[in-house]
Amino acid sequence: MNRHVLSLVLGRVIVALITLLIVSFTVFAATEMLPGDVAQILLGQAATPEAVAGLRAAMHLNDPAILRFLRWLAGLATGDLGISYANNMPIAELIGSRLGNSLKLAAATTLFSVPIALTLGITAAMLRGSLYDRIVTVISIGVISVPEFMVATSAVLLFAVYLKWLPALAFANEIHSFSQMLRVFAMPVITLSFVISAQMIRMTRAAVIETLNTPYVEMALLKGASRPRMVLKHALPNALGPIVNAVALSLSYLLGGVIIVETIFNYPGIAKLMVDAVATRDLPLIQTCAMIFCLVYLLLITIADIIAIISNPRLR
Repeated sequence: MNRHVLSLVLGRVIVALITLLIVSFTVFAATEMLPGDVAQILLGQAATPEAVAGLRAAMHLNDPAILRFLRWLAGLATGDLGISYANNMPIAELIGSRLGNSLKLAAATTLFSVPIALTLGITAAMLRGSLYDRIVTVISIGVISVPEFMVATSAVLLFAVYLKWLPALAFANEIHSFSQMLRVFAMPVITLSFVISAQMIRMTRAAVIETLNTPYVEMALLKGASRPRMVLKHALPNALGPIVNAVALSLSYLLGGVIIVETIFNYPGIAKLMVDAVATRDLPLIQTCAMIFCLVYLLLITIADIIAIISNPRLR
């Protein structure tokens, strides 16, 4: 890796860290603007003003906002996520019990959707202008226009209510066999795959077509290379950067879709934990969950940028 590529990679990492710092400030400020008094919510409407004031003092809610932000940021940097207001438990324990479920759902969705989306996107680019290409394009545009909650609700009505093939709720803690795992993950994975696959197909198709229009690929075609060989040997290696970016951007949409999916299917993941924390105004838990989502998004985008830089032959 030459010095120029190394400086570009280091620049991407620095930008990601600065972005994470800005996001942390935004998350803290947004949660501070949520309506209602945390102490009053925790104690109930029947609590006396003295009890509310005492709880606010014990929770350091009367400290200046900038001081609480710096204290919270220092805790994140050292791994101290704080204590949940509503559960009176370490946030690390609450998230640890849900993180595995969210990772399983994300992994299952990725393994199911990415191969299908890449195959459809690449083959549509190879057969550009054909009936197959038009069908894939129309279906992709149609799927993109459908919101996640509608896909999830339709899946529940079809597979759980009418056909009675799958359970309406996803109890991830009750998986004891492969068949149970398929039943639990089927509808959440299908819903999330609708969210990310259509966008991935379109971006992959566009990246491959752009590479196919380059002079060296046209030269390979003139020399007698077959279209599959031209795509697999000449176009795909040089389209790796845009394709990885397409996959990373599409997977980042999971962060928005998973909140809706976990809520509708009552799936015990981090997104459902965050939604419950908003209902109880559990600020430290909301902030930590939001930062986890932001960190995952930045990691995906930064890794995609680094792969795009390293795989670019002109930079090498």
